[in-house]
Amino acid sequence: MENIEKITVPTSKKKKRRISKMQVFLHLWLIALSAFVIIPFLLVVSISLSNERDIVFYGFRLIPLTFDLSAYRHIFQNPDAIFQAYRVTMTFSIAVMVFGTLLMSLLAYPLSLRYFKGKNAISFFIFFTMLFSGGLIPTFILYTRYLNLGDTIWVYILPFLINPFFVFMIRTFFKQIPEEIRESAIVDGASEYRYFFTILLPLATPVMAAVALFTFLGRWNEWFTSMIYIDNRDLDSLQYLLRRMLDNARILQDATLRMRGITIPQERIPTQTIQMAMAVVTAGPALVVFPFFQRYFVKGLTVGSVKG
Repeated sequence: MENIEKITVPTSKKKKRRISKMQVFLHLWLIALSAFVIIPFLLVVSISLSNERDIVFYGFRLIPLTFDLSAYRHIFQNPDAIFQAYRVTMTFSIAVMVFGTLLMSLLAYPLSLRYFKGKNAISFFIFFTMLFSGGLIPTFILYTRYLNLGDTIWVYILPFLINPFFVFMIRTFFKQIPEEIRESAIVDGASEYRYFFTILLPLATPVMAAVALFTFLGRWNEWFTSMIYIDNRDLDSLQYLLRRMLDNARILQDATLRMRGITIPQERIPTQTIQMAMAVVTAGPALVVFPFFQRYFVKGLTVGSVKG
């Protein structure tokens, strides 16, 4: 017995050492991976707070050589326009997130039922829209001349309420919920609507949260719709407004470099720092929204999209 104990005790210690070494390696790997994610964001913030001359002559740094708010002053030189763009962008982003997620779940529910006869044809029709579209010119004519959505807030909302990929994603999640739950609810007297809103949606919270987050971020980063369909500057999205400001700064800088005897020095017209300041301004709300969806984010993606 003494010999056996002498042999087994060192073996268990070696296993513990191996496990501890593996844990240390995993922690170091996760720390390094987190650094790769966090450092670029800190670099963006640092550049936005730097002086344009320092960026030109010394390059990018994690700690600004000269603390300068010129980029933010340039962006917020017309605060009313910025806040108006914030209101417009927040309005249509939240509207598409809420109503779009609800409509896509209502569409995905019957497609997830086994007895629904027309689900294959409807699924093919939805899938077909992922492969082909009408093109920019027919879409422009449809939105502006027939639907009269041009130059209105509705052009940001109505065309983007349904996303085919998210419909199939929600449908796949619904399929994994046992139909016995639905049958039991129907036997107990629950209607289809009551089962859907009181039983099915709470069970599908992970995928619904993931879809809502992706929908919000997709609309929050919107600028192309403003460029094509909006003439009223009060309806510009935040991204498009900042893009126009950056273009104006670049045009002014080019004119400054070409003219002689100009009184405005080059460093007074920041472009690189403006780009980073715009990234900080636009990323702020997304960083605030993400923590509320984080607990459901990974589960919603993996469970709702692995199986077809």
